[in-house]
Amino acid sequence: QVQLVESGGGLVQAGGSLRLSCSASGSIFSIKSMGWYRQAPGKQRELVTLIITGGSTNYADSVKGRFTISRDNAKNTVYLQMNSLKPEDTAVYYCKAVLALNYASGYYNYWGQGTQVTVSS
Repeated sequence: QVQLVESGGGLVQAGGSLRLSCSASGSIFSIKSMGWYRQAPGKQRELVTLIITGGSTNYADSVKGRFTISRDNAKNTVYLQMNSLKPEDTAVYYCKAVLALNYASGYYNYWGQGTQVTVSS
């Protein structure tokens, strides 16, 4: 069984910063990528950023220059440093890992439970 546990959400004023963490635990053979998605009320879930094995990253245009993703491979943990937050960043942030349980299982998506980020104006 694999669990993704997120932490670090909360309420912050516009211009402020928050740091989210997501740790994957369980019987994990290999992690291909980890990333963050967000879903605002009435909107579809969207990709915020992801980091793949080897360190390559991808960011949504709306967060480039403000958000930074990093990963601690030894801890199966990914971090999202969010700076210069805007009210439009308000959403539930979900962690996703693409991982394999063993060498023959293939890679599948696993999701965290989500953490609320609220940015007040």
